[in-house]
Order: sequence, then structure tokens, then C-alpha cells
Amino acid sequence: MDTLIIISTAIVLSLLVFIPYMRMLRKKEVKTKEANLMALKYGLKEPATIHPVVDPMACICTGNCVEVCPEEIVLGIQDGRAVAIAPARCIGHGLCERACPMDAIELVFGTETRGVDIPRVKGNFETNVDGIYIVGELGGMGLIWNAFEQGRQCIEGIMKENRPAPEGAYDALIIGCGPAGLSASVHAKHHKLNFLTIEKESEFGGTVRTYPRKKLVLTNPIKVPGYGKLNFSEIVKEDLVSIWDDILEKTGLSVNLQETVQSVSRTPDDCFEVRTTKDTYKTRRVIIAIGRRGIPRKLGVPGEDAGNVAYALRDPEHFTDNAITVVGGGDSAVEAALALADQPGNNVAISYRKANFSRCKAANQDLIRSAIDSGKITPLLETNLKEITTDTISYVDTTGELHTRNNEFVFVFIGGELPTPFLQSCGIQVDKKFGTP
Repeated sequence: MDTLIIISTAIVLSLLVFIPYMRMLRKKEVKTKEANLMALKYGLKEPATIHPVVDPMACICTGNCVEVCPEEIVLGIQDGRAVAIAPARCIGHGLCERACPMDAIELVFGTETRGVDIPRVKGNFETNVDGIYIVGELGGMGLIWNAFEQGRQCIEGIMKENRPAPEGAYDALIIGCGPAGLSASVHAKHHKLNFLTIEKESEFGGTVRTYPRKKLVLTNPIKVPGYGKLNFSEIVKEDLVSIWDDILEKTGLSVNLQETVQSVSRTPDDCFEVRTTKDTYKTRRVIIAIGRRGIPRKLGVPGEDAGNVAYALRDPEHFTDNAITVVGGGDSAVEAALALADQPGNNVAISYRKANFSRCKAANQDLIRSAIDSGKITPLLETNLKEITTDTISYVDTTGELHTRNNEFVFVFIGGELPTPFLQSCGIQVDKKFGTP
């Protein structure tokens, strides 16, 4: 009788746990099916760069990976296993990988058919060239928090090396002052390194400064030495830029603006000579934090170097009563087109080589479709620009027919070129990753 009671109790307790678990699992499966349809609709199956891959044999379906992911519909539960639903939405938080108790998830670069160019970087962010480091987006991982964290880890790793620079040389020269360069700079100042930060633009802050106004930038809490903790999960671009300006002022950080690095070469005493457009510097180490989109990709058409063509949009309200064409199909292009269309009197068109805006967020796809349906924006889908003049653009459609449109300004958002020639001139190896962890 005692045995029967024990067995019965065990069965009841198991059912009390098992039935709610199965109901929860069922709800997640239904949610995954809906999310999968959305991912197919919006073209989110093809990852652009880093994304999670799940080993179905190792997954025990705790659901931890789905719960911790802060991005929309990247992971879901299907057939009792975690699956990548919309890998194109992954931006490399790595929370899913760390949350899995069975190590069933890996973050990888590229796919079996689509390679991604990634500089060769070690765990301490040092490249194959001893003394040259790469931090931030250039290394393949986006997200402001990642950039700040890599800048911190890089400097702390350098401090452990205990290799002071010879007299007349900097301990480190930091190229670029976006999120990664800013982080490396404030941590280098915190550790009292003798360093120099160089930024080619007239303002520091990287590509975030070029985002359209009111664009949301997602991040995690960040601790800034000499300033304090930035404890927010999301913030509009203007507020973030204002905080960065405040960091510069309160930490006393100095940045050489409007100075471009031209070459980096090794010296006989195991240092580097860095030549810029303004001077030549000697340094023990070089930290490259220039991002992957520092060099905007161009169209390769006549007229694109004219004064009415731009590759960034900071203040859309400066453009009113203009005929404008935006080129591209990603988030930056769509957001720029929407911002320009909101200004009085503008006649905005968006030219994209594909039939759908599959490269941008689902929310942005809905917004651009709504703007097109209402006549607010003119779609030039499946088109390619052929020429830009001061008052027109020429483009071809899928039939090869040439069209002309009255136009005053062109904004091009078709991505950026990896600075491969510069990296190779420094001796840095660039590898093409095909699904590599």
C-alpha cells in the first residue's frame, strides 16, 4: 500500500508539472508558426552576418534562449526544439548562446553559401599583426554595448601585458571615435595610458550621428570610467549623442578630429609609425575602431560625386519643397525616405533593386508600405540608377527600359565597403567566413 501511495503521488506530481509545461510548449510552438510566417513575409530568413545556429541533438528545449533574446522573433520553439526563425534580425548579443545549459547554440558568421569578410582577430582583439587590435563593428559584431565592451576588454588586456612604450612613443593610438573608439579612449584615460585618438570626421560618435532624427538605438547598461553608468535599454539618437558630448566634456577626453590615417607601418624597435593627413606618430600599439561602414558603397554611375548626392541624412527638416530620391532597401534607406516624406512639400521616391524591402525591420516594412499605399512616397522597385544630374535621375527597370525623373537631391544608403585595402596594407589578414563560429 505504501508503495502504491508513493507511485500515485509521484504520478500526480509529475502530471502537475508535465501538463502545464506541455501547454506552455504548445503556446510557444503556435507563436513560432506565426513568427515563421512573418519572417517569410518580410524576408528575414537570410542572415546578413552573425546569427545563431542550434544543434537539435543537443537542445533540450528549456526555452531560455527564446526568453533572453531582446530582438524580435530571432528564435522560437518548433517540434520541441529551439530554431532560428529570423536570423537576419540577430545583431550578436550572444545572450542565447550563454543562456543555453547544453551549449546547443553557436553564433556564426555567414552561411554555407554566403560568406562574410571578417578581419582575423584573436580573443584579446589583437589581429594577426602583433600590436594591432580591432574592436567594434569592424570585427563583425554590431550593437553599441558590444562596441563599448570590446573597447574596455581591449584596454584591460593591454594593461595586463605590461609592455610600456619607449620614450617618444604612445602606448596606444586609437583610430576612430565611434562607440568602440570612445570606449577604448575613456578606459585608456582611466588607466593613465599615454594615448592618442584620431577621428576623420568633424565630430566623434561614428555612424550613429548620421542616423535620421529620432531613430531608436538599442543598448544595455554601460559603465563609463570618469562619468558613471548609462543605465538604459533604449534611447533616441539625439539623447545618446548628447550623452556622448557630455562624456567628452566631463572626462576631459581629447580627440583629434578631421584627421585621416593614411598608413601604419612597423618600426625597427617593435613600434608603429602612423602617418595621417596632418602628422606622423609613433606608438607601441594601434587600436582600429573604424566600423564596417566608414566608406560608403557607391553606385558607380555618372554624376554621383556631385554636390546634390549624399550618403547620410542628419537633419531631414532642412529639406523642404524638394524632389528627392532615396536609394537602398535597408533600415537606413527606409527611415531616411520616411523622414524626408514627412517634411512639407517634398516629393520623395525610393529606388531599390529588389521587389520587396526584405532587408529592413518588419516595423519599417509596414511603415514604408503604408507610405507608398497612401501616395506619400513613390516606389521605384526593381530599378537601378544609371545617371544623376543636377535636376534629374535616370534609371532602368527589369525590362531594361530607361526612365527619367525630375530630381534635386539623391541620398544613397546601400551599405559600406569594408576597408580591406587599408587593413591589408597594415598586414592584417581578412578571411571570408562561411558559417564559422
